[in-house]
Amino acid sequence: MAISNRVSSYLNEHDIHYQVIKHSHSNSSIGSAISAQVPLDNIAKAVILKDHEDRKLMAILPARNKISISMLNEQLYASYQLLKEEEIYQMFGDCDHGAVPPLSDAYNMACVVDELLDNLDDIYIESGDHLNLLHLKHQDFEIMVANARHMRFSHEVFH
Repeated sequence: MAISNRVSSYLNEHDIHYQVIKHSHSNSSIGSAISAQVPLDNIAKAVILKDHEDRKLMAILPARNKISISMLNEQLYASYQLLKEEEIYQMFGDCDHGAVPPLSDAYNMACVVDELLDNLDDIYIESGDHLNLLHLKHQDFEIMVANARHMRFSHEVFH
C-alpha cells in the first residue's frame, strides 16, 4: 500500500507541506525511524482511545513514549481506554494495519497532543503504510493539530 489517499488529500487541501521519506518495511514507528535514519525523538505516533459513550479520541505522542491513560483521564476528567485493534482497523481502512497516521481531523476525531512534541523543529509521522514516513516542519505540524488540546500525558520507555 502507498501513502493513504485520505492522508495526502487532507495535507494538500490544508496546504500542509511534507516530504516523503521512504524506508524499508517496518512494523513499528521506532523501526521506521531506524530504517529511515531519522531521530527517534522526532517520531510522533497516534494512539486511539474511546470513552464509555464510545467517543473516540486520538492521542498524539512521541513514538518512544508510552501513553499514561490515567494521566490523560485525570486532565480531561474522562474515562478513556484503548480501542481494540479490530475497531482501529475498521476506522483506518485506508491504511495498513498498525500504520495509523496521526491526523485526527482527517478522520473526524477529537485530539490531544503531548507537549513534548511542541518544541520539535522536525516531526515525522506515519503515512498510512509501512514504507513511508512523512516529514513535517514544526509550523506545518501546528497547522495539522490546530484543533488539538496540548498537555503532558506520556513518559519515556527505555529500550
